[in-house]
Amino acid sequence: MNGSAQFRAWATVDLQALQHNFAVAQTHNPGSAMVAVIKANAYGHGMLAVASALHQVMGERDCFGVATLEEAVALHRLNSGRAILLLEGVLNAEELAFAIAAGFHLLIHSAYQLEGLEAYVARHPDLPTGSLTVWLKLDTGMHRLGFSGEHFASAYAWIKRLPAVGKVVLMTHLACADDLVSPATQRQLTLFNKTINKLNMSAGDSCELSVAASAGILAWPQTHFQWARPGIMLYGGSAIHKENAVERGLKPVMTLRSRLIAIKDVEAGGAIGYGATYICPGKKRMGVVSIGYGDGYPRAAPNGTPVLLNCAASIIGKPRMTRIIGRVSMDMITIDLSDIKEASIGDEVILWGEGLPADEVARQCDTISYELFCRITARVHFVYQ
Repeated sequence: MNGSAQFRAWATVDLQALQHNFAVAQTHNPGSAMVAVIKANAYGHGMLAVASALHQVMGERDCFGVATLEEAVALHRLNSGRAILLLEGVLNAEELAFAIAAGFHLLIHSAYQLEGLEAYVARHPDLPTGSLTVWLKLDTGMHRLGFSGEHFASAYAWIKRLPAVGKVVLMTHLACADDLVSPATQRQLTLFNKTINKLNMSAGDSCELSVAASAGILAWPQTHFQWARPGIMLYGGSAIHKENAVERGLKPVMTLRSRLIAIKDVEAGGAIGYGATYICPGKKRMGVVSIGYGDGYPRAAPNGTPVLLNCAASIIGKPRMTRIIGRVSMDMITIDLSDIKEASIGDEVILWGEGLPADEVARQCDTISYELFCRITARVHFVYQ
C-alpha cells in the first residue's frame, strides 16, 4: 500500500470487500447458484484478480458470467475449472466451435444461434449426450435480447431435440428492478412464470430458472430461483435507484485516489478552470489534484461534487470532506481548501470509495457507479489488497 506514494493516481481494490459482497448475495439467495458477473474487466476492477478472489469463496455450482468470447478466453486461461457463461452467446460458427470445445455455457437469445447450434451438432455426432449447458433467454419486456413469448416455446422444444444438450436454464432480464415502486418488475415476472408454465416439459426435463441480477437479489425475493446473477453489487455499487450500496450492507471495493500537486489563493471574482464555470465569491484557497477525465474521472462532475482529503498534518486523523470547484480537465481537478488550512502538497485525495460511496459521486454526475468504474483508464495504477 505504501508503494502507492509514487503514483499520481491510483485505485486500491479491496478483495476482502469483494468476497464480503459475494457473501451478501448468497445470504439473500440461500440455495441459489451464483453467476458472478465479471464482464467489462470486472466492471473496471481487473477481471483476473477479481476472478481469483471470488473463486476462493464460490460454491461448487457457481460460475462466472462474461459478455464476450475474448473475455471468456482470458478467464479460461486461469484454469480454475469453473464454468463460464457467455451472457450474449456466440456470434458465428467459429465462436460456437471454440465455446463448445472450451466447455462454456451457451446463452441463446435468437434464432440464428439455435440454427448454428443445430448445424454444429449435426456435424459432430460424436458429441457426448447431455454434454452442453444452454441458457435460453425470454424477452419479458426489456426488449433487448431474448425470444418473444410466442417463439420461446418452439425454441425450447428445438433445443430439447438435440441429444448433446443436457442442462437447460430458462432466464429473463429485468428492466426496472432498480425502481422499487415500478410495476414493471411484477409484470415481467408474471409473464415469465406464465410462459414457463406453458412449456411442454417431459418428466425427465432438467430445467432451472434465473431472473434476479443485483437489484432482484437485494430487493425482489419473488425473483429468486435456482440461479442468481450478481453484478454491480459485487463491487460495492448500488443497483437500487437513489440508494448507496452501503445501505444494503455492501462494502466499497474500489477506492480511487490521487494527490494535491498545487495550492494557491485566488482573489474574489477570480475564475477557476476552463470555461470559468466557478467564480470565487470571496478570496478562495484552492488545491489542484492530479486526476482528470484522462484517468476516467467524469468530466461531467459539477461544482460541488464531493471529494475527501487526507491531510498528513491533520490532528483529526480522518479524511475531510470538501468539493470540486471549476471544470474537470484532462489531467486535473480543482478543489475548495478554504476550510482546510492544514492541507499540504502531496496530501491524498479520495475521489470515491472508502468513506465516499461511488453512488453519491455518480448521482452528482447524472450517471451510475457502473460507468464510473468502467471508465477508469490505463493511466491509473491498480493496487490489490
